[in-house]
Order: sequence, then C-alpha cells, then structure tokens
Amino acid sequence: MTDEIGKIEKPEAEGFVAKRKIYVVPLLFRSKDAPLEYVAKIATYWGQAREHLSRLEDKIGITKHIYHETISAGGEEGIKLLEKLNSDVSELIREKYASGAALEAGENRELVNECLDWERFILIGFLSEVVAEKVSQLYMETAKKRYEYFLNTIDQTLKSGEAGLVFIREGNWLQFPGDIEVFSVTPPVLDEIHRWLREKADEREQPQKEDSI
Repeated sequence: MTDEIGKIEKPEAEGFVAKRKIYVVPLLFRSKDAPLEYVAKIATYWGQAREHLSRLEDKIGITKHIYHETISAGGEEGIKLLEKLNSDVSELIREKYASGAALEAGENRELVNECLDWERFILIGFLSEVVAEKVSQLYMETAKKRYEYFLNTIDQTLKSGEAGLVFIREGNWLQFPGDIEVFSVTPPVLDEIHRWLREKADEREQPQKEDSI
C-alpha cells in the first residue's frame, strides 16, 4: 500500500502510529560536470523531499532507521561512503542520523558488485542473442537475491510502531512485507526533472537520426 500524506486526515494518520512504516524517496544523482540548470533542479528536489519527509514524520512517526541502496555499511562508515557516492542525499541522511536515526547496512556488498557487473555487460550490448539471454538471466537471478537481502534487513531491523526511510532508484523491484505501510515521497519538481531528462535525451538522439537519413 502506498499513500500520499496530503490525503491523510488526522484520525487516519493516528491509525498508522502503531504500525511499521516506510518512507520511500526516489534516488536522483548528478555528475560533477552536470549543467547548472540540472544542478538547480536537483537542489530543489532535495529541498522538497526534506519538506515532504517532515510532514510525514510530524503526522505518523519520526524516522528510526535509514536504508540506502548499494550501501553495505552502517553508521558513520556508511555516511562516509554516501558522501563520495551522492553528496546531496548524504546531507539529508546525516541530518536524520544526528537526530537519532540508525543508518543500516542494508545491502550485501558481493551481491551489489555482481549486479553492477552484469549491468555493465548489458549496457555494452551483445552480438549474440544466446549470450544476451544468458547474461540477462544471470542478472535477474542476482538482482532477486540482492533485493531479498535488502528486504530482509528491513524486516529484521524495523520494529512495530517504527518508521524507516528508504532511498532507492525508481523502477526498483522491492515488494515490502504486507504489514508495512508504504508512503511515497514525491517532490513536485520530480515530473519536471523527468521531462528535462527526456528532452535532453531527444536532443542527443536528433543528430544521429539526421545522419542516418
């Protein structure tokens, strides 16, 4: 079940207090050489995410546990890894960590590395359909194990009445346990960012289409 906090009335929100809860924040990244226009949109995104999270916490529970995809270390060690990976999200996580939330080691490092390697092969492309099928199958098998590990970490650490915060890319395969209420954090600027990325992708593809004519 995924809920929007703006649609929840106070009596209904009180009903979630005793339940396990997950706040899901879509992960967005920017490279060091990203256009200033995109950098500004990302800054707006994380500002709006903070505001949305604050409203959620005020109504149904303060974040007690933090889970971030690809991070296999908890506590201060995990935050230092995040600072190298994504400084934007590391600032938000450090704020929650300083307020008493635990950063959990949600991932298995070997499974993450294996998934990333299979993804690299898939991105490069294949000449053989047989090889493509085998690599895709191996990737799916590893990804399934990886997500099962991630979900098991959440299930084992998130106690009754507690709220957890999950940072993960859009399009993931997570299926949370049925007794966990799931709330999506959806900053208004997210649609604008999607549109901007599509337009830039179209601009890159246009010269290639013209050259092929």
